[in-house]
Amino acid sequence: MAITIDRSDTHLIDVPRGLTNVVVAETRIGDVRGAEGFFHYRGVSGVELAAEARFEDAWRLVALGALPQDTAEVAEWRARTAAAREIPGSVLPMLPTIARSALDPMAQLRTALALVSAADGRRPLYDEPEPERIDDAIRLAAVSPTLIAALHRLAAGQDPIAPDPGCDPIGDFLRMLLGSVPDDRLVTALGTYLTAAIDHGFNASTFTARVIASTGADLAACAGGALGALSGPLHGGAPARTLDMLDDIGSPERADAWVRARVQRGERIMGFGHAVYRTEDPRSRLLRGVAQRLRAEGLASERVDVAVTVEQTVLRVLDELKPGRSLRTNVELYAAVVMEACGIPRALFTPTFASARLIGWGAHACEQVQDGKILRPSSRYVGALG
Repeated sequence: MAITIDRSDTHLIDVPRGLTNVVVAETRIGDVRGAEGFFHYRGVSGVELAAEARFEDAWRLVALGALPQDTAEVAEWRARTAAAREIPGSVLPMLPTIARSALDPMAQLRTALALVSAADGRRPLYDEPEPERIDDAIRLAAVSPTLIAALHRLAAGQDPIAPDPGCDPIGDFLRMLLGSVPDDRLVTALGTYLTAAIDHGFNASTFTARVIASTGADLAACAGGALGALSGPLHGGAPARTLDMLDDIGSPERADAWVRARVQRGERIMGFGHAVYRTEDPRSRLLRGVAQRLRAEGLASERVDVAVTVEQTVLRVLDELKPGRSLRTNVELYAAVVMEACGIPRALFTPTFASARLIGWGAHACEQVQDGKILRPSSRYVGALG
């Protein structure tokens, strides 16, 4: 017997595919103004903070709502975040099994963060007062670089290196990962990138974190869902694929033929295009300068030259073959080059990005749970009727 669906009591609203330009919540954390090529954290220019490599200041701004006002607040914040970098003693013995598993580094990080949260006795966000929620957010963001470095070293048959609370977080991450004190210029370069990566509007992973937070779940669940979204090649998984592309091109001389063939076949070129920006991604412009500076100082390879040539070639060929198409460089092209110059293995590009974005996810989850309403959209059934 055929079934007739009565929709007389429903008021469905059609929205664009991908929820483009659909407002689903209000936020005080930050915004991306795509037409202007500008983004900010709580009203403070993200580009300016990143250009000055003020990672800890930006972290405090997003997490607590204000930049430090004096040296005492700077010291207090550094001490608070440094204390949260340590891996719980009960979790350390579990890490070798995770590191040697078939899980990719993003899945390893999701697993390890869940274990840390459980060891800390963290509760669902629904049951916590706001100060505890903020503590949760600081804890997961602070411990993630320690976990990334420890898991990588264990997978390579090396012992993990404990965090140094006297070190700044960027330099300490590189030290724990690479086993030696890094060049200050590399610390500054990575600090610029990670400061620019803390938050960027209602992207797929941030929205995922907020959806989970709206259920009142614990923050590790929100972070785990966001990490899953970020692992996709159309989101945070792109920097490593961008480096694969540069490998394939090989030298600046091959860029034109390579790009022209891809454009003519209508294939995607990694490192180009953005869901919001209709002009140059300001993070790309910023990191291009960082990469070129590292190249001039002998700290980066000719990979920088290839990336710059590819960028120029893509824009020129698109102008020629696809006039009027708005496709510009995004953050991933030069992020890959900068992370490689800093010694970060390709497999850790996305987890490294995530270590900064966890700050934004935590702030968004804490903000969303205050709303008190579960995010529950509708769908329109278009399948067969029984």
